[in-house]
Amino acid sequence: MTLRRKLFIVFTLIWMAFIFSFSSRSGDVSSQDSNHVGMIIGEVFVPGFEQWNDTKQDDFADAVDHPIRKTAHAMEYAVLGFLTAGIFADQKNLGKLRIFIPWLIAAGYAATDEFHQLFVPGRSGQVSDVILDSAGAALGVLLMTGIEWLRVRKMA
Repeated sequence: MTLRRKLFIVFTLIWMAFIFSFSSRSGDVSSQDSNHVGMIIGEVFVPGFEQWNDTKQDDFADAVDHPIRKTAHAMEYAVLGFLTAGIFADQKNLGKLRIFIPWLIAAGYAATDEFHQLFVPGRSGQVSDVILDSAGAALGVLLMTGIEWLRVRKMA
């Protein structure tokens, strides 16, 4: 096993632990995190946001909460798909399975993660999140596949 493959395995496991730790946070803590991100988005992208009263700022943060959560889902699983695809990138003998296996691992982890959230106070497991996570994973796998294709092509 190459050092590169070993590193991708280690980073994949670390990322899975990161996802698990965020999924283990209660609904209240998760909402506070999303609200905080919403406030930062307001400060960075909305002119005059700092002059708004607290109620208007909170309303803005609440309005962007759902998109923030869904984007976070897709992004964290895009990273997982990318890392997992890195494990299999040099396994030429697998053919197209080099794309399917990493996606299946990431999508399977998404399903178990949503199941895990059923046992976390204030959280719920959602099939729609598994679908979104799986789409994010596919994006990450395709990104790694494209990078690997370019890398091999450049070396040839």
